[in-house]
Amino acid sequence: MPNNIRRYVDLDLNFAANPFGGDVSMNVGDQAVIGSVLNLLLTNHYERPFHPEIGANITKLLFENITSLTANALQREITNTIENYEPRVLLSVVTVTANPDQNGFDVALEFFINNNANPISIALFLERIV
Repeated sequence: MPNNIRRYVDLDLNFAANPFGGDVSMNVGDQAVIGSVLNLLLTNHYERPFHPEIGANITKLLFENITSLTANALQREITNTIENYEPRVLLSVVTVTANPDQNGFDVALEFFINNNANPISIALFLERIV
């Protein structure tokens, strides 16, 4: 393996036990970066000690009316968060669609991970939990 290729490693945030050692499992490669992106999106401001600015803070927008204006605000917030706090990702497409029948928003992300030519796609449904 060449020395200039990075290998991304992160903890599995489900805290699943490794069957061989009993320690916490690791996410490796693309899964580590995908987990980091999802973690950023689902984190609110002031949830991380010593870094209150990190997070998408999209929960506040989920309590607004489900309209295209709120969908645009969500799209801007998601785009700004990923571009500012995840340097391993080159964001390609962020699509947020209001889904008033299910009281939420459909989110589709497409991005490229550094040193990887294959695009990664993530689909989420954001809804408020009462």
